[in-house]
Amino acid sequence: MTRYLVTGAGGMLGQDLLAALDGRPVTALKRADLDITAVEAVHAQVQGHDVVFNAAAWTDVDGAESDYESALAVNGTGVTVLAKACRAHGARLVHVSTDYVFNGAGTSPYAEDAPTEPLNAYGHSKLFGEHSVLEVLPESGYVVRTAWLYGAQGRNFVKTMLRLAAAREFLDVVDDQVGQPTWARDLATRLVALTDSDAPAGVYHGTASGQTTWHGLAQAVFALSGLDPARVRRTTSAAYVTPAARPSYSVLGHDRWAAVGMAPMRDWHTMLTAALRDPAFQAVLEGAG
Repeated sequence: MTRYLVTGAGGMLGQDLLAALDGRPVTALKRADLDITAVEAVHAQVQGHDVVFNAAAWTDVDGAESDYESALAVNGTGVTVLAKACRAHGARLVHVSTDYVFNGAGTSPYAEDAPTEPLNAYGHSKLFGEHSVLEVLPESGYVVRTAWLYGAQGRNFVKTMLRLAAAREFLDVVDDQVGQPTWARDLATRLVALTDSDAPAGVYHGTASGQTTWHGLAQAVFALSGLDPARVRRTTSAAYVTPAARPSYSVLGHDRWAAVGMAPMRDWHTMLTAALRDPAFQAVLEGAG
C-alpha cells in the first residue's frame, strides 16, 4: 500500500490534497509540524513514505522583494532538503511551482520546456526549487506549475470578490493580465492522479484550460453568484503599483498531459461554476450579504 506525506497540509492546497487522499494512509504535516529546511527532521518524516506532496511554500509575492532570504529558504533550500530526503528514502516527490517562473512576455501558452525568466524575487525562489527537484530526482521528481489558484480555504481572489461584493457598489479589476484561474480541489485531484499513473518524472502544468483576465474572472464570479457583473469595471495594472512585478501573460500549455495519456484539466469557467456551489464559497457569499 502506497504511503503518502503532505507538507504544508494546513494551507489551501494542502487541505484539498488531504481530501483527495481520503481513505489512503497519509501523514499530514502543517507548518508548525515541520520546518522543511531542517535536514534531520525532514529525513525523519520522509522515511517510511512512498510519495511526498510538497504544498509548503512562501507565497507572499511582494514580501519576497524585501525578504528574499526567507522566501528562498522555503521555496529553494527547503525544497532541496525534501528532494534529498526523498532520494535517500526512495520516495517520489511532487513539488508545486508557479507560472511566475516565466516573464509574462509571451503571446501563446508556455510549453513545459519553455525558457524560464522570472520577473520577481518570488519567481526566482520558486525556480530554484524547481531546479533542485529536477537535478536531485531526475527519475522520481515531479514539478507541477500552477497559477491563479483559489480554494475553499485561506485567502484568494474568488473569496475576496465575494466579500467585496457586499462592501462596494463597484469594483475596479485589472484587465491587462491574462491567466488560467484554477480551483485547488481540481489541482489536488490531478496531483494524486499523476502519482497513480505511470507518467514519467519531469515538469507538468497544473492549470485549468482556457484563459481569461482578472476582470473576466471577477465578472464570472459575480454572474455565477447572481450578482450584476456590470459592477466590475475594467482598469489596468498601472492603477495598482506593487513591490513585485507581475507577468502580464500567464497562460500555460498542457501538451505534456496528452503525451502521457491524460486529458488536460477542465475549462476555468466550468471549474469555477462547480467551485461556487461548494458550501465554503456559499458561506462567504451569504456572510457578505
